[in-house]
Amino acid sequence: MEPRLPDRDRPWVMRTYAGHSNAAATNALFRRNLAKGQTGLSVAFDLPTQTGYDPDHELAAGEVGRVGVPVAHLGDARALFDGIDLAAANTSMTINATAMWLLALYVTVAQEQGADPAALAGTTQNDIIKEYLSRGTYIFPPGPSLRLTTDVVAWTVANAPAWNPVNICSYHLQEAGATPVQEVGFALATAVAVLDRVRDGGQVPPERMGEVVQRVSFFVNSGVRFVEEMAKMRAFNRLWDEITRDRYGVTDAKQRRLRYGVQVNSLGLTESQPENNVARIVLEMLGVTMSRDARARAVQLPAWNEALGLPRPWDQQWSLRLQQVLAYESDLLEYPDLFAGSHVVEALVDEIADGARRQLAEVLELGGAVAAVEGGHLKSALVASLARRRGRVESGQDVVVGVNRFVETEASPLTAAGAQAVEQVDPAAEKAAIDAVQRWRAERDGSAAADALDRLRADAAGSRNLMAATLECVRAGVTTGEWAGVLREVFGEYRAPTGLSSGVSGSADGSLARVRERVQATARELARPALRLLVGKPGLDGHSNGAEQIAVRARDAGFEVVYQGIRLTPAQIVAAAVQEDVDLVGLSVLSGSHLNAVPAVLAGLRAAGLPDLPVVVGGIIPEDDAEVLREAGVARVFTPKDFALTDIMAELVTVVRERHGLGG
Repeated sequence: MEPRLPDRDRPWVMRTYAGHSNAAATNALFRRNLAKGQTGLSVAFDLPTQTGYDPDHELAAGEVGRVGVPVAHLGDARALFDGIDLAAANTSMTINATAMWLLALYVTVAQEQGADPAALAGTTQNDIIKEYLSRGTYIFPPGPSLRLTTDVVAWTVANAPAWNPVNICSYHLQEAGATPVQEVGFALATAVAVLDRVRDGGQVPPERMGEVVQRVSFFVNSGVRFVEEMAKMRAFNRLWDEITRDRYGVTDAKQRRLRYGVQVNSLGLTESQPENNVARIVLEMLGVTMSRDARARAVQLPAWNEALGLPRPWDQQWSLRLQQVLAYESDLLEYPDLFAGSHVVEALVDEIADGARRQLAEVLELGGAVAAVEGGHLKSALVASLARRRGRVESGQDVVVGVNRFVETEASPLTAAGAQAVEQVDPAAEKAAIDAVQRWRAERDGSAAADALDRLRADAAGSRNLMAATLECVRAGVTTGEWAGVLREVFGEYRAPTGLSSGVSGSADGSLARVRERVQATARELARPALRLLVGKPGLDGHSNGAEQIAVRARDAGFEVVYQGIRLTPAQIVAAAVQEDVDLVGLSVLSGSHLNAVPAVLAGLRAAGLPDLPVVVGGIIPEDDAEVLREAGVARVFTPKDFALTDIMAELVTVVRERHGLGG
């Protein structure tokens, strides 16, 4: 066998995940990134767009343009892609509950440019099942959500055959605690749920299932254990080939190939010694590029400072350059698969594949991924797995350099600029977006918009494919919130299981027992049956992993925990604090909206007659912002560097004791 390939492989599609403030600013960022050699676009949408709200909705307050770009209507979509030839682009859109809506906007802009939808290349993530388990940007119950997904699949098969209509996303499963075995098994269970629905739905002829399978892609996570991650992807590849051949009868091997993109593990990046994140990012990239037989089709890398806040354009450029150095300077793309015939690798692949088969079989025995979501099985498994992982970090069994070992450090010149080391979102952007969407509604043809929404409502109540009605809504000037609002009327909204009921703590050392004794003693001194902690997620931030782990550890430390899940208004959190008679409120905000959400809760507590009820906050919060929160009355601010959950529990007891003058 020749040691080198006759021709060097083409590099993977290189992307950076980008979007903030407004469509015009994001368009300028796209153009700069493309000029620097980026070969695909990856659009980050803000939380109101992801969850189907317009910028002027109550729940959108503080969230507009913060973790992505707001897209409220066709005008925003035009501005977002202005001057970018969509017929020649390859665009990934990280969008799920509103995926049909964003695809319709994209297709309409492309048609206005003169492009044929059949020529469009790109991906809508459109994996709603993982939203119930990890990311939290779901809107509708699982059944109607799967209908939207499969309607998009059927429409693209007929109208946009080069588009990937669904991108099964195991990325957030790993962040939520999944082991490699769980990540592969649960992701395949999601893919089976989608493909079964397409196969049985009657919109796609049986002979075209190979075309459906060919356009299903995956979006995976790659952690720092890069040898295991490489083996995971080889196992993933093997199992996908088996399932699509045996379950769906796809005979063309090319149609059965695993097609996946990757973002390496953002939540594995550290606030402490953030310069170490560059090494982590490179190692994580190797896990999905070194193995030619299971190499990613597209890669996007986080920036070194994502644990600190929103990356700047220069930070994103650094991540792009890491990809380019590997692809163009190294000799990686000159060789056949480096691991073919390796006994070590094959044994590791067999181990992961066998375990993932068992996970998939277990989910199918429960009735499939939807039933396992509704019953809470998958969420509970992830919460428990993440608790065990965090326990290993807290005990030092798993080393995180700069966090639980080798913590001595020189001051980093990368962070010497303080708050200027991350991108700052102009607070005026939200007001501008509110004014713009209200102006859009006032200037459009109102009767045409109303007629389009009536058609959407009627089609949703029946069984028609909803893509045609959605395209009509786009052309009539309907807004994101209006489109989702009609579907909320028809389908209802959904509250996913929190997974706490069977969660287990990862801490078994004596420190937790000592904290539990302090909790019980404090409750006795206050003549309370137990100390009650309210864990609240204000706004639209659906990253609930941290809140869930706090809730699990607090329960194990002896607190009674009130946790109602994600996406609550400040008023709802205040009402829960009053109704549940809690001793402490803990707020989790990871979207960057803490300076809006937290003061709103504090003001609500004062108005409710609870000005002295202590409030603590956790999130990705720069020190300057943390000081603002403390001055506003917040008792403690916790950030990612506070990784020891039992130590946080000890602080919570101290906060309660301070509030009542009980001393330490």
